[in-house]
Amino acid sequence: MKERKRHRVLIVDDEESIRYTFETFLSDEGYEVKTARDYDEALELISKGEFDLILADIILGGKTGIDLLRDIKTKGITCPVVMITGYPNIDTASEAVRLGAFDYIPKPVRPETLLHTTSQAIKHKILQDENERFRSNLEAIYRSVKDAIITIDREMKIIEVNDSAQTICKMGREVIGEKISEIDVPCNRRCLEALEKTLKSKKDFELYRVECDHNGRLHQVVTVRSSPLINKKGEFSGAVMVVRDETRLDDLEKNLNERRRFLNLVGKSEKMKAIYSLIENLADVQTTVLITGESGTGKELVAEAIHYSGRRRNGPLVKVNCSALSENLLESELFGHVKGAFTGADRDKIGRFQKADGGTIFLDEIGDMSQRMQLRLLRVLQEKVFERVGDSTPIKVDVRVIAATNQDLSRKVKLGQFREDLYYRLKVVEINMPPLRERKDDIPLLVDHFIKKLNNQFKRDIQGVSDDVMRVFMNYPWPGNVRELEHALEHAFILCKSNTITIDHLPEDLKSTQSGEDLHRVDSDVEPEKILWALRKAGWNKTKAARLLGISVRTIYRKIEKYNLERYNDMS
Repeated sequence: MKERKRHRVLIVDDEESIRYTFETFLSDEGYEVKTARDYDEALELISKGEFDLILADIILGGKTGIDLLRDIKTKGITCPVVMITGYPNIDTASEAVRLGAFDYIPKPVRPETLLHTTSQAIKHKILQDENERFRSNLEAIYRSVKDAIITIDREMKIIEVNDSAQTICKMGREVIGEKISEIDVPCNRRCLEALEKTLKSKKDFELYRVECDHNGRLHQVVTVRSSPLINKKGEFSGAVMVVRDETRLDDLEKNLNERRRFLNLVGKSEKMKAIYSLIENLADVQTTVLITGESGTGKELVAEAIHYSGRRRNGPLVKVNCSALSENLLESELFGHVKGAFTGADRDKIGRFQKADGGTIFLDEIGDMSQRMQLRLLRVLQEKVFERVGDSTPIKVDVRVIAATNQDLSRKVKLGQFREDLYYRLKVVEINMPPLRERKDDIPLLVDHFIKKLNNQFKRDIQGVSDDVMRVFMNYPWPGNVRELEHALEHAFILCKSNTITIDHLPEDLKSTQSGEDLHRVDSDVEPEKILWALRKAGWNKTKAARLLGISVRTIYRKIEKYNLERYNDMS
């Protein structure tokens, strides 16, 4: 059985008889007792060990018990002190209490008074030690937590903040005691919304991923959680707010989403909807996919969407352009080689198939692959095994193959230029990307998508294209497809100095499709809804609205009068 701790008591008195009497009474009750006859001897004992209680006489020769009490508090010693004197008066009592004495006992001291006071003081010390341990543990937790922790009372006065609050919120300990709504902090104070709702409802509240508009940390993104402070008795006393800095995570997710964003395949036409549905069906079906279509239709984006939509999304996506390399280089690139396999092979090399293990390999321009390489690829597709160039050791991989071509592979099979067995092995599922001229309904969506992308890239604020430009886009055959559209808009961004792209900003081959008559034609067929849209977008600035629509300002005024559009102007 564990032995109960004996509490240590120090008796300080210049009278030996009192020291002896107190020591006897307390020792009989199980206390461990030490005695000191004066101030200096007491300090020496205190310096050598901790005590749970100090009983000190007011009169100690040259020094007093008050001096001892003051010295104990100065040293930060957490031990209750009971003052004892034969000449109690208001001044000494008030001074002792002011300095933090636990109690004050007049002489002669009766045994029951001594034992009762000692018992109460020891209980106080036990509680004090528990509170100190709790406080130390809480401080350690506060220091170790990377989130900002701020506690407030019901009047929104700050009770405590941790070190991370300084980093995340620029809020140090100097704000303790101040109202959080009144302190000067370099942010938009979004966190106050959470605190105010918690104080009002006495319930948890969360703000997920909000921007602080922090002067010191641009684009800082945080998640704010506030909870009520409620004690064991169920009494509500305030709130605690935890602010987690998620800026880095938010940036990583944005970058990841930018790469994986299914919406990179922009379009709402029926043909694109069918492709979206097919991609979703293929995401977790580990079959080979062949993507066909003209150059610039987005075949690589489809490959990315298939990979990142399925269970292989955490594995690598390795891309190889089969038309960019000679046969020997492509073989080494796909399957790797060992040192000395050929001239210049001065070290071992891991091939793309091995790098794609657990993920996906995208073989672009598969129609340009030689017959020998077609045979090697066929074996990999059938057996999931290959050897590096110059090595006979088989390497087994778990790789999904997605191939793409802008050529007619069926025609190449008939001409003997592409292996029939490989063609059917690749074409388990075929996705044919329609050319842009066959899905012109998607052009306005693509234009908006690329304008947003280019605004971010060039740090611009271009709002759109004029109606003349949109008519050119809708009538142009787009031999380069979506890629050509993006390049045309990038060209226009470089030339455009206003916030609307006009005919003058387009590449020459697009300009040439618009006749001189069309360039200067007043569009008398513009619907009132379009006029109203342009006016609202331009803040009812008629010149800007005319520029957005590619018509004259005179026409704008005439249309406003004709359709009585001023009645919709809530800015007047």
